Amino acid sequence: MSNRRSRAAFAATSVVLTIAVAACSSSNSKPSASTPTSGSTPSAVGSTTANGGTSDVKAEFNAATKGVVNASTKTGGSLNYVATDDFDSLDPARTYYAYSIDFQRYFSRTLMAYDAKPGIAGAKAVPDLATSAGVVSNGGKTITYTLKDGIKFQDGSPITSKDIKYGIERDFAQDVVPGGPTYNKDMLDQGQNYPGPYKDTDPNHLGLKSVLTPDDKTIVFNLATPYSDWDYVMTMPTAAPVEAKVDLDPAKGGAKYQNNVQSSGPYMIQSYEPKKSLVLVKNPAWDQSTDTIRHQLVDKVTVTMGLDSDDMDKRVISGQADIEIESTGLQAAQQTEVMRDPAKKANADSPLTGFTRGFALDPAVPELANVDCRRAIEYAANKVDLQTARGGATGGGDIATTMAPPTLPGYQSFNLYPSGPDNTGDLAKAKDELAKCGKPGGFHTNIATTNKGKGPKVATALQAALQRVGITTDIQQFDSSGYYSTTIGTPSNVHSKDLGIMVMGWGADFPTGYGFFSAIADSRKILQAGGNSNWAEVKEPTIDAALDDMTQTTDADQKAKDVQTIDHKLMEQAYYLPFTYDKALTYRNPRLTNVYVTNAAGMYDFVSIGTSDGK
Repeated sequence: MSNRRSRAAFAATSVVLTIAVAACSSSNSKPSASTPTSGSTPSAVGSTTANGGTSDVKAEFNAATKGVVNASTKTGGSLNYVATDDFDSLDPARTYYAYSIDFQRYFSRTLMAYDAKPGIAGAKAVPDLATSAGVVSNGGKTITYTLKDGIKFQDGSPITSKDIKYGIERDFAQDVVPGGPTYNKDMLDQGQNYPGPYKDTDPNHLGLKSVLTPDDKTIVFNLATPYSDWDYVMTMPTAAPVEAKVDLDPAKGGAKYQNNVQSSGPYMIQSYEPKKSLVLVKNPAWDQSTDTIRHQLVDKVTVTMGLDSDDMDKRVISGQADIEIESTGLQAAQQTEVMRDPAKKANADSPLTGFTRGFALDPAVPELANVDCRRAIEYAANKVDLQTARGGATGGGDIATTMAPPTLPGYQSFNLYPSGPDNTGDLAKAKDELAKCGKPGGFHTNIATTNKGKGPKVATALQAALQRVGITTDIQQFDSSGYYSTTIGTPSNVHSKDLGIMVMGWGADFPTGYGFFSAIADSRKILQAGGNSNWAEVKEPTIDAALDDMTQTTDADQKAKDVQTIDHKLMEQAYYLPFTYDKALTYRNPRLTNVYVTNAAGMYDFVSIGTSDGK
């Protein structure tokens, strides 16, 4: 995840929640996950805990990782978010950046969604458009949902089961709307080779046979095999309803739908200028009585894009803006400013996000085809410099030795490439590996990175480390908004540009081992036309088998063993070079209310935030 779920990406948590199958969920410091206030599971808007106390917590450093800061039901005012670049997409079928998915809670509802609570409690999948969690039958292969009464699109049209099915069918049209997660396509086709709604010959464009809509309130999913995480799949934007009449309009739909998204949530899009600005206003058709997750606290939400990172940080710290929405953290100068000023530090948080930051090492690029050449990179990396480039121990994260983050159920600490107590690299072992791969003098490849944020600094740090053992690199920078979906998400582009090493970050699509590993390690999910997240082009039968086992078992211990099998194989074959378990030193404007970090996203839950001053 970059900012992808990761593929954005939601960040992994320390709980496993699964559907029960009917036939039978300092650099070396020990990381810790964000947790709610002890003894409570507070909601976002001024509710009380089980023991009768308020969910409000004192504004102090890391307060938003412990509970709700400035809990309030006050309404009015505008939220002013800032970003260096655009969302990957506003289209629910195409979005995959973690902050994009988090932000879409404003205008895209789904059958299931993450609860509006801080810490671990916010990682629970709860009913949203559905009346309850999926009802499982047929040995775990059939899952049925019933829709709530009174749910509507922004134009007042009732949301029906057919709108949910149509939205899911769009996932199959990767030639028209690529870039998003493909769980629906992967699990629901069953040999039909369904082409998506745009080429569907069914009169209503609802020809996907594995999803049934016996009436307007019922939707039935028939899977080829049991899948214990299906409720989590239904939290993703790809499960949002879409009106066929809008999407099939050549002037509004298909690839153009991101400019014409029809809201099912409390806010709708008033204006959108790509790479410049987005404005949301209240959706008059939304009914609070149907939504136990969201509220309409503010009148307007604005996002200003295309800002320089330092300028953006200064705006937030000075109060001109409220939050940096990409949630990648303050730049080095602003980190120092905030951490040295007690008053400012009290409005900052440094949560463990559930992301792992690192590099993908692609064996399909010729110079990295030999595993020993990839292992040389692992040993030569200076993880202290890489950590510093990300923002240090507070703003960048704890040094990583595994792909699985400590927040992932089943995580196991190990290090196959130890580089001494200082974590600056083992050059002797790196040179030994180069000799084994027949490149004793080193070799040349390219490093791909985004052109904004911390990516260029990270790439430069690795470049310097590798040069110490004769591995020379050129850094190639690419537009941030299309970096994951197109640049490194298209294998042919990676090959033609010789992008042997790719800066990346990853958090779980949903908080299970399968949700973390499937997109980045399943050989059957290597997408050739764009949107690929198996950047290292991993093709390991052992990993595929462990992933398959995860989908069917509900035993937590077995799921943990599968996580460890996959993680060890990825590191043994040096497909990825992890360097930090991500933290992001973020700043919240003190005027904000209902601010908390949710483990579902590894960042602030935007949709719950209000203001205290009505501005």
